[in-house]
Amino acid sequence: MTQPLPPSSNPTELANGPASLDAFWMPFTANRQFKAYPRMLVAAKDMHYISDDGRQILDGTAGLWCVNAGHCRPKIIEAIQTQATTLDYAPTFQMGHPAPFQLAERLAQLAPEGLNRVFFANSGSEAVDTALKVAIAYHRVRGEGTRQRLIGRERGYHGVGFGGISVGGIGGNRKLFGSLLNGVDHLPHTHNLTHNAFSHQQPDWGAHLADELERIVTLHDSSNIAAVIVEPVAGSTGVLVPPKGYLEKLRQVCTRHGILLIFDEVITGFGRLGTCFGADYFGVVPDIITVAKGITNGTIPMGAVLVRQEIHDAFMHGPDQAIEFPHGYTYSGHPLACAAAIATLDTYAEDGLFENAASLAPYWQEAIHSLRGAPHVIDIRNIGIVAGIELEPMPNRPTRRAYECLVRCFEQGLLIRTTGDIIALSPPLMLQNSHVDYVVETLDRVLQTLP
Repeated sequence: MTQPLPPSSNPTELANGPASLDAFWMPFTANRQFKAYPRMLVAAKDMHYISDDGRQILDGTAGLWCVNAGHCRPKIIEAIQTQATTLDYAPTFQMGHPAPFQLAERLAQLAPEGLNRVFFANSGSEAVDTALKVAIAYHRVRGEGTRQRLIGRERGYHGVGFGGISVGGIGGNRKLFGSLLNGVDHLPHTHNLTHNAFSHQQPDWGAHLADELERIVTLHDSSNIAAVIVEPVAGSTGVLVPPKGYLEKLRQVCTRHGILLIFDEVITGFGRLGTCFGADYFGVVPDIITVAKGITNGTIPMGAVLVRQEIHDAFMHGPDQAIEFPHGYTYSGHPLACAAAIATLDTYAEDGLFENAASLAPYWQEAIHSLRGAPHVIDIRNIGIVAGIELEPMPNRPTRRAYECLVRCFEQGLLIRTTGDIIALSPPLMLQNSHVDYVVETLDRVLQTLP
C-alpha cells in the first residue's frame, strides 16, 4: 500500500506545526489525552492522509463520514478557487445568486420523487433543526397547531443543536445539557446482540420494534405529534442497520396518522450505501430528508433539507411581501459551498463512485466479516460501504480497548473511528479491493495485540 507522497508533501516542511496546542478546545475529543500524545494530519490525497511525520494514513472513515469522493479532488478544488475569485459571498435573504438555485435543481433531480424543494443550512446539525422547525410549522400553517411533539430514537444522532440532541438518543451527548426540548419521545433502538450479532446487511429480527410508535401515538394522540426522525442507518452510535421491514413499518404508521417522517441522511446520503440516498436503498420515501457531509465532499461546510413539494407549498400563502418561513442562516446557499457541492455531484457522476460502492459492497462484506473470531470481537455488522465492529469492553474500563485500537491503527497507517467500544468504518467511495485488504489486514494485526 505504500505510495509516493504527493509532490507538495515535504515531511520536513509538514513537521512545522503549532507552537502550542492549548488554545484550541477540540470538539468531541478527550482534549487532555490528545494534547499529551497528538495525532496530526497535515495533507491528503485521494484515499490517504499524510501525518506530520510524513507517513501515509489510509482514510478508513472518509474524514468524518464526509469525504465520499476522496481527498483533494481536482474538479472540486478548481470550482472553489474559481468561485472565490468571482463572487466570494452574497446574501440569500431577499437577494439571490445563481448557484443555490442551480444546486437545488440538481438535488431535486437526485432525490426520491416528490422531494423537490430544498432549504440550505451549513451543517447536519442545522439541517436537522431546520427540518424539525419545518415539521412543526407545517402543521401550524395547516391549522393543526397542536402537532408539536417530536419522536426520535434511542442511540440516534442528529447533530448538536438543541433540537438535534433533544430528538437524539445518545446519553453521553445529552447528559450535560439539562432538560433540553419539551415534548420529545424516543423509540427503542434496534441493537440486539442476542438476535442480530454478525448479521450481513439487514438483520432478520427487529421489525416489531417499529410498533412502539403505535404505543406512543396511543399515549399522546396523533393530533399532538408533528414528526418522527430516524437515521436510515444509525452511524455515529456504531453502525446500527435497520431490521428488514422496520423502516417500512415506520412509514406506514406515520402515513396512517398524518405524522411527517424525517430521514436524517447526513451519513447515508451521497453513495454510502451504493445509492444516492438511503431512501433509495431501502425503497422507503420519507417526507423530509436532511443531508450534509458528502454534499460538498467535506470541503466547505453545508447542509440541506429536502422536502415534499406539498410541505413547501403549504407555506406559500398570505401577502406576497410577507416572509413565509422566518428561518435561515447568514451562509445559507453560500457561493463557495454551492460551487463545491455542484462539483462534488459532478465528480460522483463522472467517476461512477456510487456504482463503485455498490459493486464493491460484497467484497467489503466478506472481508469485514473475516474478522469474526479475532480477539475481543463480539459483533460485526455491515451495509453498503460501512461497517461496525463491536469489541468486548475491558472490565471496568469501557471505551479503553477501542481507543487503544484507534491509536495502534494510526501508528500502522490506518485511520478508524471509534464510538464507545465500537469501531466504525466508512472509507471514501473510490476505494479498491487493495484498500479493503489493507483495512482488514491492519485491523486483524492490531486486534491481536490488544489487551
